[in-house]
Amino acid sequence: MAGGAREVLTLQLGHFAGFVGAHWWNQQDAALYRPTDAKEPPGELCPDVLYRTGRTLHGQETYTPRLILMDLKGSLSSLKQEGGLYRDKHLDAAIAWQGKLTTHKEELYPKNPYLQDFLSAEGVLNSDGIWKVKSIPNGKGEASPDTAGWGTGQSRNMEKEGSIRVWSDFLRVHLHPRSICMIQKYNHDGEAGRLEAFGQGESILKEPRYLEELEDRLHFYVEECDYLQGFQILCDLHNGFSGVGAKATELLKDEYSGRGIITWGLLPGPYSLGEPQKDIYRLLNTAFGLVHLSAHSSLVCPLSLGGSLGLRPEPPVHFPHLRYDATLPFHCSAILATALDTVTVPYRLRSSPVPMVHLADMLNFSGKKVVTAGATIPFPLVPNQSLPDTLVQLGGVTPWTPLSACGDPSGIRCFAQSVVLRGLDKACHTRWFWLCSGSQLTPGTPLPSPLHACTTGEEVLAQYLQQQQPSVRSSSHLLRTPCKVVPPYPYLFSSSLSQQGLLLDGPPTGAAVESIPVLGALCSSSSLNKTLGDLAKELTKLNLRRWASFLDAGVEQDDLEEVLQELCSLAQCYQGGDSLMG
Repeated sequence: MAGGAREVLTLQLGHFAGFVGAHWWNQQDAALYRPTDAKEPPGELCPDVLYRTGRTLHGQETYTPRLILMDLKGSLSSLKQEGGLYRDKHLDAAIAWQGKLTTHKEELYPKNPYLQDFLSAEGVLNSDGIWKVKSIPNGKGEASPDTAGWGTGQSRNMEKEGSIRVWSDFLRVHLHPRSICMIQKYNHDGEAGRLEAFGQGESILKEPRYLEELEDRLHFYVEECDYLQGFQILCDLHNGFSGVGAKATELLKDEYSGRGIITWGLLPGPYSLGEPQKDIYRLLNTAFGLVHLSAHSSLVCPLSLGGSLGLRPEPPVHFPHLRYDATLPFHCSAILATALDTVTVPYRLRSSPVPMVHLADMLNFSGKKVVTAGATIPFPLVPNQSLPDTLVQLGGVTPWTPLSACGDPSGIRCFAQSVVLRGLDKACHTRWFWLCSGSQLTPGTPLPSPLHACTTGEEVLAQYLQQQQPSVRSSSHLLRTPCKVVPPYPYLFSSSLSQQGLLLDGPPTGAAVESIPVLGALCSSSSLNKTLGDLAKELTKLNLRRWASFLDAGVEQDDLEEVLQELCSLAQCYQGGDSLMG
């Protein structure tokens, strides 16, 4: 069990959610490893919030994600639905029948080359085919061979990254047999039998088979928790899984009243017009999903590298020190997972965590249950530069790149925000470390800014945010723990970064980036007024007689009218005006 941690149960609903989730769990897994002789105190983040302990049939201790994921037939590739940890090789021989046997063995799906290379380097299989389990609970396992056999980032092959078609091609984490729930009535590949519409997704959890399967898995995980603080849901917004998410959040709200439900509505990278049905379905699914998810969740945050939720494609967002291909889900999902790994820090802290319910209460106000996300990946810190110096150099602009498809953040008003800055060594938190190192200021010399007068890094960050958004309800956290970006994380980084993700002030070293500092934020802001309002306007322009197939999939005309009204009401909640504390 979690040993006093405030546990969180994660639900991943949909294939792009699987991509983001695979990167998310890989990053959690990489953060677990520490040298066996490490004498450091326990980490700032508590892994027991997300993980559970158990034992295999061979008595080996396991540490697996507290996770339920749902995806479509054909999405697992070479990954077994029941996982590999709890397989017993002796069960195959336990057959009572003494007569003649005919064995029919299904051909295994070939492993993706990217995963083959990774598993070969990591060596996770015994010769008898039983998975070796790492002893990693509480970060006390052996050092991780994260970069073994991989070489530098420059040598990694884009062709192999482009070959990744499903999230299981790069998942390095062992899953519990109760984690994977496959929806067999719809196909992942091909044009027929696709889960395209919101109504189709809703109907899945109306079927006793799938509803009972989800409830059984929920009860299994929840009943072993000491103190369940809530659920985090990664859900595709653009396809029929928006309907699955709507029913799942409704179920959680009814059965686990008082627990936090934070939903991350996920959208792949920018798309191109040319397939009218897919474009219109994407619009409708997003609108229905946001309205229904916000009705049953404590907080909802859309996540995308695109610039718009509507029909008009916008260029992908830009990060100065990242080079990514917006058409590859493998790349887009890695960036979103890194942002997610940062903005979820408050309810995963080992010391003084902010419960999910409290985080949601702080960010939503007067119906504002939809929030936006932003991140600076990586945070631009130069070695031997102080945090006040870096923040002053950023100037008065919003210091993070928007990740919720809400367009240009300039000129918006923030009502409430939760900000996390991680991956900074304590020595650079304030200007005082220069004084301690012997660099004295000439008497009477004014400080470069009020930030340089702060005595702690936490004070620096809090004062900076207050300067940027005066009179805003704000919460901030400063951590030394960076984000891990070791393989199979894609190599997206420019050569101007060091191994720790800091900006080099000299020539490139050629070393692969293994960790990065990240600034992440969740904001309730006036940008949602235009975003949600524009979404409603686009819906009103649709000739629904041309898209009757969407309504035939399980929703009625009245449902669409209700969604339009709810979108307009949500948009009005975010009209510009005085901030919450003004």
